[in-house]
Amino acid sequence: MEKATFAGGCFWCMVTPFEEQPGIHGIVSGYTGGHVDNPTYEQVKTGETGHVEVVEITFDPEVFPYERLLELYWPQTDPTDDGGQFQDRGSQYRTAIFVHNERQRELAEQSKQELAASGRFNQPIVTEIRDAVVFYPAEDYHQDYHKKNEKHYKEDRAISGRDEFIEENWNN
Repeated sequence: MEKATFAGGCFWCMVTPFEEQPGIHGIVSGYTGGHVDNPTYEQVKTGETGHVEVVEITFDPEVFPYERLLELYWPQTDPTDDGGQFQDRGSQYRTAIFVHNERQRELAEQSKQELAASGRFNQPIVTEIRDAVVFYPAEDYHQDYHKKNEKHYKEDRAISGRDEFIEENWNN
């Protein structure tokens, strides 16, 4: 098993694209990249801890290679927005790929370069590729939020602008 860690704005919205895929053995919403030990959601959402909301995915690379995870990751995001994602604004909602080894780094860098060269976006791709650091799982109520609080999740996602952006920029 390997780990993959992706920041794509609100971690609630980053679970569903990956969860039903073969070879995915777990997805945990959490925080990484900051300077506060064991941060809480209340601390992270202020933007003052340096953390970003992420999903940490445990996967079997023999069944679902890292390249496929990257192919799913990019279209969940606006990789040109360094101020957050959709309605979620602030550094805690920026995009980033946290790599766990050199192979992941090479593949992530290559996929970023390919996206930049594709001409899909007129602005630069600002998604950072960073080394994975300490990951802190989010509070229990954030785990599988889309299942536990389906109505609120759907309402929040509907007003976020994420689905409209995906449809306009990735599904064409």
